[in-house]
Amino acid sequence: MMTESSRPRPSRRRILAGVGQAALVTGPATLLPRSVSAVVPPAPGESSITVAKTRPFDLADVTLADSPFLHAQRLTEAYILGLDPDRLLHNFRVNAGLPPRAPAYGGWESEPEWADINCHGHTLGHYLSACALAYRSTRDSRFRARIEHVAAELAACQAASGSGLVCAFPKGPALVAAHLRGEPITGVPWYTLHKVFAGLRDSAALADSETSRAVLLRLADWAVVATRPLNDTQFETMLETEHGGMNEVLADLYAMTGKPDYRTVAERFSHKAILTPLAQERDHLDGLHANTQIPKIVGFQRVAEVTGDERYHNAARFFWRTVVLTRSFAPGGHGDNEHFFPVADFGAHVFSAKGSETCCQHNMLKLTRALFLQDPRPEYADYYERTLFNGILASQDPDSGMATYFQGARPGYMKLYHTPDRSFWCCTGTGMENHVKYRDSIYFHDDDALTVNLFLPSSVAWRAKGAVLTQTTNFPDEPSTTLRWTLREPTALTLRLRHPGWSRTARVLVNGEETVRSSKPGRYLEVARTWRTGDRVELRMEMHAAVNRSPAAPEIVAFTYGPLVLAGALGREGLAPGADIVVSERKYGVYNDAPIAVPTLAGDPATVAERLRPGDRPLEFTLAATDGRPVRLVPYHRIAHERYATYWPLAPAVAWGHDRGEGSAG
Repeated sequence: MMTESSRPRPSRRRILAGVGQAALVTGPATLLPRSVSAVVPPAPGESSITVAKTRPFDLADVTLADSPFLHAQRLTEAYILGLDPDRLLHNFRVNAGLPPRAPAYGGWESEPEWADINCHGHTLGHYLSACALAYRSTRDSRFRARIEHVAAELAACQAASGSGLVCAFPKGPALVAAHLRGEPITGVPWYTLHKVFAGLRDSAALADSETSRAVLLRLADWAVVATRPLNDTQFETMLETEHGGMNEVLADLYAMTGKPDYRTVAERFSHKAILTPLAQERDHLDGLHANTQIPKIVGFQRVAEVTGDERYHNAARFFWRTVVLTRSFAPGGHGDNEHFFPVADFGAHVFSAKGSETCCQHNMLKLTRALFLQDPRPEYADYYERTLFNGILASQDPDSGMATYFQGARPGYMKLYHTPDRSFWCCTGTGMENHVKYRDSIYFHDDDALTVNLFLPSSVAWRAKGAVLTQTTNFPDEPSTTLRWTLREPTALTLRLRHPGWSRTARVLVNGEETVRSSKPGRYLEVARTWRTGDRVELRMEMHAAVNRSPAAPEIVAFTYGPLVLAGALGREGLAPGADIVVSERKYGVYNDAPIAVPTLAGDPATVAERLRPGDRPLEFTLAATDGRPVRLVPYHRIAHERYATYWPLAPAVAWGHDRGEGSAG
């Protein structure tokens, strides 16, 4: 085995050259962001740094048109701008010995009930990331001003404390020191610090904030020095406590600077107790805290990219397959009360009010995107689409802009959203990021091909080609999309269109003439030609009603239509206005828990979807319950402020007469 000193190292010059190439994708940033892994190949004898097989477009080159996604983005932008950064900075200044400028926010940011998890300050990191994403997407200078203010305050904290460490949790540096010494602690200091690391990274990369970059590098150098005395056994023991994606952000810092210390610490922060069995394709996830693991796996993939060590990539790929193909619910989430459970126990967990933690969906999409960049397979895009609609878009209150913690499937329960200033759950933070980065995974490209992965009203400017592609669509109300080219001059390019796994057939028409017909779902359809301004491309697909069920509990079904999960809209019985805006995520399962009669469905699980009847509005259906009354089914992402059901335990088929429920939604 190579030692750290004997392993060949990429030169600083070549690493920085790679970051410069990445800037062609992300703009004139000085720091390589997580979303970009394209770097130049190493010279002979240097460590392998993976070159991405496909590349994203700069957020600034993608424009969203009117849609629920743009609406969600605008709600989040308003929420971000409505927050006072000095309140988020309160405890950072206190820990640095500086007087605070404003009172702290409530919930996880200050209140004693949450002090035991030591998450005070985590929101500031998410806030920085959200501001950076919003700035890159909109170029609204207000977001950059927030970033510069926060970065300057953190720099002042570093100066006052005489340390690179900046933190806001109780006991501050003393808690970190105890953790490093191996003493028992309560809380998750590295988890919280990771959010600050990531927020500063995104601020430097996406908003070109030199102050953020300086604070970040000083914080990273502190981490290198602070962890250096730990031997491998002590480091592994420390990693038994949740630590976010520290390996990911340190690998990014290595790609940014070429500093070997950052790569070394990134590898040390890669939890071997999780890495080793996954790299050997062993599923050992039962009982583990889900969102403790997923950021580690995102980091495994990033470490693979900067070291060329295939173990990390194999672990990430196997984890993705395991979670997506065997452990996920129909909307794309997973877990019960934040933990993975045995697949065989699906029936005992599916109806929990504490299923599908939204942070897990956020991080699974990060992992999916990272894997797609290295291996652009359509199944990654299919999962991304499913979870984007049924998990991320579905997580936001379309009226207030607040976000969910869990999106459980307890029949008759309702989505619960955080308060504006008294909650600040982990999912509040990832929620700030989720809805200002919808632009980042619609389009991808390589040297001569443009891939359309998502069907959202939008446009993308491919500046290197002098090309703009505009997508006009009513998807998912209609299973089709239209794309038009605007070009500086006629240009030979390949357009790659996803034939989703949920569509039995797909047809591509160019300027009204059929060019490609496909009956093999789950692949990309390519049209290579010399394009001219005004050329029009149509992709026509099919959507059908189906059931989604686990082999472990085949009598429990969810209904889908194309990529959408359909939920029973069960009304507001017993709910007061505003009852779904709540303070404490710990009381999920207790709120609005008065018994409610939920309709009963019956029939053969394999064929019950055939009885869905189209409703009066697009994507709405009815299905008769066992008492003959119709149940209204609508896309889950449109459910808000009412009770719902996404999974249904089917009564025996004998309860059904053959004359009921004729018809099909297909």
